Amino acid sequence: MADQTKLIQVHPNDNVAVSTMALPAGTIVDTLSVTLGSDTPAGHKVALSDIAAGEKVVKYGFAIGIAQADIKRGDHVHSHNLKTALSGQENYQYEPVAARKPVTKPAQASFMGYRRANGKVGIRNEVWIINTVGCVNRTAERIAAECERRFFGECDGFRSFTHPFGCSQLGDDLHDTQTILASLASHPNAGAVLIVGLGCENNQLSNLLEKVDRPASQIRYFNSQQVGDEIEEGIRLIHEMLADVGKCTREPIDGSELVLGVKCGGSDAFSGITANPLVGRMTDLMVKQNGSVLQTETPEMFGAEQLLMNRATSQAVFCEIVELVNEFKQYFIDNNQPIYENPSPGNKAGGLTTLEEKSLGAVQKGGQAPVNGVLQYGEPLSKKGLNLLQAPGNDAVSSTALAASGAHIILFTTGRGTPLGFPVPTVKISSNSEIAHKKPHWIDFNAGQILQGTSIDDCAAQLYQQCLNIASGEKTCNEKNGSHEIAIWKRGVTL
Repeated sequence: MADQTKLIQVHPNDNVAVSTMALPAGTIVDTLSVTLGSDTPAGHKVALSDIAAGEKVVKYGFAIGIAQADIKRGDHVHSHNLKTALSGQENYQYEPVAARKPVTKPAQASFMGYRRANGKVGIRNEVWIINTVGCVNRTAERIAAECERRFFGECDGFRSFTHPFGCSQLGDDLHDTQTILASLASHPNAGAVLIVGLGCENNQLSNLLEKVDRPASQIRYFNSQQVGDEIEEGIRLIHEMLADVGKCTREPIDGSELVLGVKCGGSDAFSGITANPLVGRMTDLMVKQNGSVLQTETPEMFGAEQLLMNRATSQAVFCEIVELVNEFKQYFIDNNQPIYENPSPGNKAGGLTTLEEKSLGAVQKGGQAPVNGVLQYGEPLSKKGLNLLQAPGNDAVSSTALAASGAHIILFTTGRGTPLGFPVPTVKISSNSEIAHKKPHWIDFNAGQILQGTSIDDCAAQLYQQCLNIASGEKTCNEKNGSHEIAIWKRGVTL
């Protein structure tokens, strides 16, 4: 059978193409002069030429690994005949390239947000309940639920962000927990924050408060061991702040003050063709308008990190990116784990084979913008433009880190779908139309339309306007579903 649309060659130099649907052996693609030699699942790769064992397999214009055996034109290319070429720490050279200018025009340059007393901008006027230690998780949840019942409509909602940490932690782990919680407590999407402690935990309330950047009228706190009814105490303290919260009203805010976090989770082979490049256009758009974008998932830069390094705005930023990458590689080494234990089983089922392939698709979320800075885990954003943030690839840990560092909205691309949501509005962007149609209660935007002929620039204009609408109050699916989780990176010893 003949068909000219079922394979996508991403880059002219590629020697593989991606199947847009499950294709049986014998399928003929005239435009690429290839006949499939075996059944090929949707999203998987097909060889466009003979590739000898030991030769490079090329996708996105770059090598994604080495052929493990001779591959014939039309063969299915995957884990059985392709392996990574990565094997440890690399030597990097700064070879700066000029960033491309974005061609997409902004749909609008402002949104309706909240200007806080300290000058920060928020896009929600919520009350956040943050606990110092997992022992009072249920206390925080009960306070939020009871406030929602008693004070419904007096703010944009009451959110408790629970976690299992804060007790028996030492060194870097304790520092990370304090940093993330303090950064969340400083986030301008919260009009007020209540911090609930226990009293005997390593993560002492007094130490945490030192790191919080929030006007005194917008924060209250207590240790549960030192009050009678901790639930009523929490409700009383929140009630004290509600009058101040209610004074905040939306006003026009320049689009340059919006901060986007970009993340991919449950990727498939289309993520690097549709959703991630689309988010890359959003990054370019934001940077063009003097806005800010945070990009993380350091281990999913491995194999593509040089592309980001070459876009560093200075030699100093280049060195910071090298340190960012090598620090994470050393984290693997210190724990006696292979550096390139990736992609995940779900990624592989979707057609991704090697970490190089996954990374080359993942880094596209950074568009072509220059890299202006590097942030450590939990560090607040201080520079405009595209910034790289140290965090693992885990969806919950990295998305929490994006929010903690200042993202107002997270653009979360996915090829397989997830209901997970985070402290800030989380825009789920599907890489294919199938998951968008199957899970409309999860997916906010369908980038799969690009495979049906919609231009990536038109999609970027749609998504940009949707982000402005969300910043102005429109709810995302995770908000409608009440999904607001956090997770903290654990790297060290528990007592």
